Amino acid sequence: MRIDEAADLTEATVTAGQATEQRLSGLGVSPGIAIGPAYRVESGDLQVHESHIAETEIETERARFGEAVEASLKQLRKLKAKTSGLPESAAEEIGYLLDAHVAMLSNSRLVRGAGERIGRQRLNAERAVELEIDEIARSFAAMRDPYLAARAEDIRVVGTRLIRNLIKQPYVAYSGVPEGAVILADELTPADTALMDPQRIAGFATRFGGADSHTAIVARALGLPAVLAVPDLVGHARSEATVVIDGGEGVVVIDPSPETIADYEARRDALTRERRYLTRLRRLPAVTRDAVEITLEANLELPIEIEQATANGAMGLGLVRSEFLYMNRDDLPGEDEQYAVFSALVRGMGGKPVTVRTFDLGGDKLARSMTTHYVPSDNPALGLRAIRLSLQDRRLLDPQLAAMLRAAAEGPLRILLPMISNAGEIRRVREAMEQVVRRLRRRGVPLPKPLPPLGVMIEVPGAALAADSLAAEADFFAIGTNDLIQYTLAIDRSDEQVAHLYNPLHPAVLRLIQFTVEAALRRGMPISVCGEMAGEQRFTALLLGLGLRNLSMAPRSIPRIKQRIRGLDMVAATRRARAIMDQSDTGRIAALLDDFNAVAWPH
Repeated sequence: MRIDEAADLTEATVTAGQATEQRLSGLGVSPGIAIGPAYRVESGDLQVHESHIAETEIETERARFGEAVEASLKQLRKLKAKTSGLPESAAEEIGYLLDAHVAMLSNSRLVRGAGERIGRQRLNAERAVELEIDEIARSFAAMRDPYLAARAEDIRVVGTRLIRNLIKQPYVAYSGVPEGAVILADELTPADTALMDPQRIAGFATRFGGADSHTAIVARALGLPAVLAVPDLVGHARSEATVVIDGGEGVVVIDPSPETIADYEARRDALTRERRYLTRLRRLPAVTRDAVEITLEANLELPIEIEQATANGAMGLGLVRSEFLYMNRDDLPGEDEQYAVFSALVRGMGGKPVTVRTFDLGGDKLARSMTTHYVPSDNPALGLRAIRLSLQDRRLLDPQLAAMLRAAAEGPLRILLPMISNAGEIRRVREAMEQVVRRLRRRGVPLPKPLPPLGVMIEVPGAALAADSLAAEADFFAIGTNDLIQYTLAIDRSDEQVAHLYNPLHPAVLRLIQFTVEAALRRGMPISVCGEMAGEQRFTALLLGLGLRNLSMAPRSIPRIKQRIRGLDMVAATRRARAIMDQSDTGRIAALLDDFNAVAWPH
C-alpha cells in the first residue's frame, strides 16, 4: 500500500456514543490485535538553531560534543541493562540493536563528520550533527533500497539522541502510561519501543516509520501489535479514546463501535489460538500431505535476526545480506571483521547451512573513501553495482571471499553472487577464489574440503533465459523474485506512480521462474527462491508446483508457510501450476491460483 493512499482510506462509520468511529490504514509491521485507551505522545520535534563560533572556541565546542557522545553512550548502556527483564529472545535482539547504536557513536562516520564540521565550518555541535545526519540520509535515500533506508533511520535515531543531550531535552518516559494503553505517536525510536513493557502496553501506532525499521523489528521481538505510517494519526485521536490496533492488516480504529470491538475481540481470540498452533508447528517438518519434504530457510538483513530465524524453525539461512558491513563508515570492512561476522553466523546455526551473498551495492553506495574511484551512474540500478563492481575492484571482492572461505572451515557455508548476467562472471569469480585460496594456504589458514559451493542469484531476465549456460558453471541457483519482477516489468516498486504495476503473477515473470527451475532440475542442481514470493502463502502452491523444494524468507513467515505446506497435496499443486503456465492473461492466472487456494486451503 502506498502511504499517501492510506489517507484516502480513512473511513467514518456508525457513531459510538458522542464520537464517530474512524478507520485509518498504515503499514502493519507486527501482527496481533490490541484494544485499549489511547495514550497520545505529542511530537517531540527538536528545534536546532545554527550559530557560528570563533576559531578560539572550536576546541571548547568539540569538548561539549564529546561530552554529549559520552552521555549518549552511558544512556544506551543503561537502557541495555534494563532489557534484562524482557523475554530472552527480545532481550537479545534489542541488545544487539543497542550495541549497534553504541558502535555508531564510536568513531563512526556520524561522529567524525560532525566533529569535522565543527572545525571546518565553525558550527555549533548540534547543527553539525543535524547536517551530517541529513547528508548520510540523502546518500542512502539515493540508493532507493528499503533495507538501506532503514539503516539510515538508525543513524538518524542515534543523531537525535546526540542532539537531545546537546540541547538538554530528555526523552519522555513511559512509566506513567496506564495499564493496557495503546500508544499513538508521530514517531517512536527503537529505544522508545524497547522501554515498553508488553505487560502494561497493549500496542502502538505511529505516523512515520517503515516495515524494515528497527522500531518494527523491536515491536515484533516484544510481541507488541504495531502499525506504522498512519497519516495524521495523532490529530485523529483524543486522549483516552478507545483504540483498536490490527498489526496484521495495518488498521487503526479510533472510537470503535461496540460491534467493531466485539469483532476484534473475536479476532484476537482466534489469533491467540493460531499462535499456539504455529508454536507447536515449529517443531514439525515442512512436509506435504503426500509426503514431499520442503526445506524452509531464513533471509537475514542483520545478524541480530538469527535468534528469530532459529526460533521460527529455519532449516538454514538461505540468504545473508552483507551490505550492512559497509554502512555508516568512511572505510571498508576488512577480512578479519567480515570473518568474525560470518563465522558467528555459521556457529549460531549449529551445523545448518548458511548462504552468504557478496555485497549488492553500487559505487554510489560504498564508503566515502571509495567514491573517488567511480563515476556516478545516471541509472544506478543498471550501472556498476553488485558483482560487476566486485570484479572491477578486487579490493572489494577478495576480502569478502577470504572471510567466507575462513568461516566455511567452521561449518557449512555457501557463497552467493548477486546480479550475475553471464557465465563469464562466474568463471572470473572462481578464478579470484582460487587465487584467494592460494594466499590463505600460504598463510596457513584452515580451509574447508571441499571448498564452499558457489551459487548465482537469478534476478536479471537475461540470467533466467540463459539459465542452462549458467548452470554449467554454478553449483546452485537462488531466484531473487523482487529484482527479477522489477527488471522484467521495468518497474521501480519505490516509485509510487508505477508501483501498482508490480505483479508477481505476470506471465513473463512466471515463465522466467519456470525456465530457471527446469534448467536447474535438468542438472540435478539445488535451487531456491529467496524473494518475497517465498514468504507469501498465496504463492506457495504455485512455486512448489513449478518444481521448487527450497524456499527462503523472512524468519517470521516460516511458520505460516509451513502451515500451508502441511495442508498441501503436491500432485494437485503440480497439476494446477501446469494449468496456470498455459495461460497468458494475468487475471486468469490470478483466478486459477486463488480458486485453487480457496478449495485446497479453506483458511
